[in-house]
Amino acid sequence: MTQRPGPPGPPSSPGPLPAPHREWAYFLDIDGTLVDFTESPATLRLDAEVLQLMATLYELTGGALALISGRSLADIDRLLAGIRLPAAGQHGIERRSAAGRLRHPRVPVEPLRLGRALLEAAAAVRPGLNVEDKGLSLALHYRRAPRFAGYAHRVARAVMRQIGAPYTLLSGKWVVEIRPVGQDKGIAVLEFMRELPFRGRTPVFLGDDGTDEDGFATVNRLRGYSIKVGPGRTRARWRLRDVAAAKTWLRSISG
Repeated sequence: MTQRPGPPGPPSSPGPLPAPHREWAYFLDIDGTLVDFTESPATLRLDAEVLQLMATLYELTGGALALISGRSLADIDRLLAGIRLPAAGQHGIERRSAAGRLRHPRVPVEPLRLGRALLEAAAAVRPGLNVEDKGLSLALHYRRAPRFAGYAHRVARAVMRQIGAPYTLLSGKWVVEIRPVGQDKGIAVLEFMRELPFRGRTPVFLGDDGTDEDGFATVNRLRGYSIKVGPGRTRARWRLRDVAAAKTWLRSISG
């Protein structure tokens, strides 16, 4: 029997990004990667084209597809409209494995309650700011009022000083978040890569902002494909111009 050749591995130095291969393992951010940002996170929807793309990738890769997002798992499932994928929510704080096992770590509740109250009080005096309680983390969004970026970050740092450990700050596009220490998107990638069907494959991570840099760094260490969607400084070794280019590349999967 003739053995089918495996997928090409990444070159030792970045060259042209090859077409995606069905024997790789895919880790995808959502906002800014699979779909353009909307005015508010709550108004975002995945259209039929993206939902079909996710279903196709999942089938072609034998299930080696996971979404790794700042959104909660519940919100990811809402967006997927019945398609249940392996996923890591809140930047890796919570995770659903390929076998469907859930991890929801225990975090101190009182600091988050205090943090939410403080953030909401600060947001109330700056129209356009929005506080999102994700259950295990807090986000202060300023996408509707980018002129308040400096204010939002100062407020978040002040709140962090009041609630203290075991929380840390994470900055993304038009958002600053307060979240527990000890988990990030890179760790989520490692956890998936230890289990089937991801184990033994070349990892691919697509993301668009600073919250994805831990994922890029991990994939670089694993000699996979780290792909930045859009402009900006990054540790990713490849780049796609925008969301449309990312979807076009994913649809070109071969093998």
